[in-house]
This record gives sequence, C-alpha cells and structure tokens, in this order.
Amino acid sequence: MSVLVLVEHAGGVFKKKSLEAVQYAANIAKGMNTTVTAVAVGNADNAAMQELGQYGANKVLHTTDARLNDFNSRAYTKVMVAAAHKEGAKVIVGLHDTVGKAVSPRLAARLKAGLVAGAVSYPDLSKGFVVKKNVFSGKAFAFVNITSDAKVITLMPNTYPVVKGEGSATVDNLDVSFEDKDFSVKTVEVSKASGSVPLSEAELVVSGGRGLKGPENWYVIEALATELGAALACSRPVADSHWRPHNEHVGQTGGTIRPNLYIAVGISGAIQHLAGVNGSKTIVVINKDPEAPFFKAADYGVLGDAMEIVPKLTEAVKKFKGN
Repeated sequence: MSVLVLVEHAGGVFKKKSLEAVQYAANIAKGMNTTVTAVAVGNADNAAMQELGQYGANKVLHTTDARLNDFNSRAYTKVMVAAAHKEGAKVIVGLHDTVGKAVSPRLAARLKAGLVAGAVSYPDLSKGFVVKKNVFSGKAFAFVNITSDAKVITLMPNTYPVVKGEGSATVDNLDVSFEDKDFSVKTVEVSKASGSVPLSEAELVVSGGRGLKGPENWYVIEALATELGAALACSRPVADSHWRPHNEHVGQTGGTIRPNLYIAVGISGAIQHLAGVNGSKTIVVINKDPEAPFFKAADYGVLGDAMEIVPKLTEAVKKFKGN
C-alpha cells in the first residue's frame, strides 16, 4: 500500500520538479508508515531511476514502449492505473503541470478518487487527509479534506526545496497491455523551448511586459537574466504581439511558476498575470507608473524607467559577482 508518484524525465534524466514530487510523496509515506513507489514512463535511464532513492523512493516501476516517448494522457493514465492496482496504492502524487493536469483527473475518475489539484503543503493527517491549495487565482487558500478511499494530489512545482539524501531504489518492469485506441491522439511535432534554464523549473525569473515598448528593447532584460542565470518570461500582451514566444508567457492563461525571485519589468500586474506568478517567494517590480497594481503585490518596488534602471541593475550584479 505504498504512496505512488508519477515522475517525469527529459532525455532519460529526471526533472527537478519530479525529484520534489518524490520527496513530497516520501513525507506523506512517512506519516502513513508506508513506502514510496515512483512510476517512470518511456525511455528513462536505469541509473537515474535508481538515484530516485536518494529523494525518498523505495521502488521504481518502469514501463517502456516506443509510443510512450511522446506524452499521451490516455496511455499514461493506463500506466498509472496499472501501477496503483499492482501496489494497492491509495495515495497518488503528480505534478501540477501539463502532464499532471492531463493525467490526474483521468486517474481520479478511474480510481473513484478524490482529487486536490495544486497542493501547496503536506497533507495534515491529524484531521483526516487535509490538503491546502490556492483558490481565486491565488488570492486565498482552501483546506480540502479528501474522504474517499483513494486520493490523488498534484503538487505545485517549486513548493519545497529539493534535498538530496542517500539510498537507492529498486527498479522493476511494469507490464501494461496497450490497445491502439490508447494512442488515438498522435503527436505530430514537438517544439522544444530554447534557453539554458527551463522556465517551469527556474528559481530566478526575469519577465518583461508592454512597458518595454517593443522587442528591440528586450536586450536589457536578456542581459540581466544572463548575469543572474535566470530564465526569461513575459506577459500575455507581449506573447500575443509576437515579441516573445508563447512558451515564455506566464499568467492565468499561460504558465504558472513559483521561483525564489521574480523580477517584473514594465508589467502592470493585472490579476490574470498575478495568477501565474503570485506563488513566487520574492517579487521585484520595476515600473514607471506609480499606480501599477503590481506594486501592491511586490516585496520590492522600483519606480522609474526600465531602460535606465535595468542596465544599472545588471552592472550592479556584474560588480557583485566580480567581488
């Protein structure tokens, strides 16, 4: 009756957010006096699967099929259902990302399980199985008590720091019988975002809005991001105007991120944008409009022209690194 966790990998290497999910599952398992079983799908590296034991996994169930190398929500759900039955799992953990949002509702329906999407804390087992999550675009919290026998949780990425420990997980094959209908949705093309730091996993993010006036001015935040080792992001109007690619769009209709530091340059801070970034640990706002709503949500605010302030900030970072 182990706690089950779906882990994601890229090129066989497990993503940081998956390591966080394993660690999260391990904390739940400790409270329930049980073990953690991770489920890896597709062409994952065997050594990397064993290393999941350093983050709390006792065992890894691995399913391979050439068709699984491209994400397919129906097929992934079938794998998770098979794993849940094999392990007798009553608690299943996923990530609140593209994969988790697609698989978890299907899985909950198949298992007749209660679902909490976007958890931001460990479940409180002293009062049942109470999970905390954001509601109303992050303006409030809800505490949900899952009373069903089976329980499915998706964890907001970057909620907890990843701490590497010791140990090694055993790796077992999980045989799943697929049908053609499981792959009725075909992947035609995969476009990968460029950049050294994936936005969804970045701990430092520099983001720009319409206040930069045009794509020709983007070099100022690119330079800052380079010096900080940060990922780049943008507001929806910027993506809609094709100044930046849509994979950089964060907000209610874009990506949701929770970095340790979010620097917003020339972004007014409408509620739709805040919904995607208000989980950030520290928010810095640079804007020349003193009435910009973002200042109310900021930990630090800088009032002034971004084209003057950001280059000075970049130089200050360079000087700090040099010392």
